[in-house]
Amino acid sequence: MVGEIYKKGEWFFLILLIALFSIFFLSELGFALTISPPRMELSGNPGTEVKGEITLFNEENEAKVLYSSIQNFEARGESGAPYFLPEKKDLATWITIEEQVSLNPGERKTIPFVVKIPQNAEPGGYFAAIFFGTAPPQVEGGQVSVSSKLGALILLRVAGEVEEKGGLLEFKTEKGRIYNSLPVVFVYRFFNDGGDRIKPEGEIRIKNVFGVTTAVLDANKGEGNVLPRSVRKLSAVWHTKNQKIGSLTKKEELAIFEKITREEGIKKGFFEKVKDQWNNFAFGPYQARLSLIYGSNNKKEEASYWFFIIPWQLLIVLILIFIVLGSLFYLGIKKYNRWIIKKAQQKSI
Repeated sequence: MVGEIYKKGEWFFLILLIALFSIFFLSELGFALTISPPRMELSGNPGTEVKGEITLFNEENEAKVLYSSIQNFEARGESGAPYFLPEKKDLATWITIEEQVSLNPGERKTIPFVVKIPQNAEPGGYFAAIFFGTAPPQVEGGQVSVSSKLGALILLRVAGEVEEKGGLLEFKTEKGRIYNSLPVVFVYRFFNDGGDRIKPEGEIRIKNVFGVTTAVLDANKGEGNVLPRSVRKLSAVWHTKNQKIGSLTKKEELAIFEKITREEGIKKGFFEKVKDQWNNFAFGPYQARLSLIYGSNNKKEEASYWFFIIPWQLLIVLILIFIVLGSLFYLGIKKYNRWIIKKAQQKSI
C-alpha cells in the first residue's frame, strides 16, 4: 500500500477502508448481522484457558443459521490489514466455539469461546479471526472467503520472555512540506521485529516559529497494532487550530477522515479556499515533534519535522483589502489637506 498510491492522496481512502475492515471488521456485510466486539486483545500463561464472548445481533426480519470458522492471520503490506492464512495451526486450533448458531429475527445472542493454550506454547503473539457466515466454512485459493462472513479479530499474548524489537523508520507530512491550509496529515512508519504485537502510543506536538504549542495530536488514535515481522504506516490529522488530545472522539475523528477523503481531488473555488483559510487560520513555519512509547518497558522513539503553511489565497485578498483601504485613506488625506488649504486661503483673503 505504498508508492504511487500515496502520490494522489488515494492512500487515505485505502487506509479508511482498511481501518473499517480490520478494526470494525465488516460490521455489515452482505446480510444485516452485527458482531461485537470487533477486536479482542487477550493474554494468558502456557497451559491455561482464556475465556471470551462474542455477541451476535440479527438485524433482519427472518431467522438465520450461522456457521463459525477460525483462521490465523498475519500482516502484509503497511496498511495493517489482516491476511488470512490457510494453515490450521497454533491459535486457530486452540479456540473452541459453537460450530452452528441459530438467531431469530431481531435476536441478540452471546456466544462464549475458550482458548486452550498448550503447555508448550512459545511466549509471544498469536493472531486469528473468528468468522460467522451463512454457509459452512470453505477455503478458496488459500484464503478464507469473506464475501458472506463477519469476523472478530483475536489477538492473543502468551506470557513469558518475548524479545521486543521495534522502532521508528520515518516521520513526515503526507504531501510534502508546503501547504496552503489545514488539514495536514502526518504519517509515520513503525517496524516490529520482535515476537509480539506492538502498539505505539504518544503524541504529535506542533509548535509555531516562536516555540508556542499550537496543537497536540494523538499519535495512534485508532489504537493500531504493529504485528511481528511487519512495518505499519500510521497517521494523524491536524484539522483545526488549537486542536488537543481528547478534543474529538474516535467517531468524530473518523468522520473528519471521511470528509477529507470525500474532498480529496475536488477543486475548490478561490473564495471557498479563502473562507476555509479564514475560519481555520494557520500561517508560517511549524515544527511537528513525534514522541512515542512502546513495549512493556516503555521504550521511547522521537522524531521532528518542519513544514510550512502559507494561505496565499487569503493573503492575496488581505493585501488587496489593505491596498484599497490604504488608497482610500491616502485620497481622503489629500482631499482633507486641499480642504484645509482652501479654508486657510479664504481666511487670508
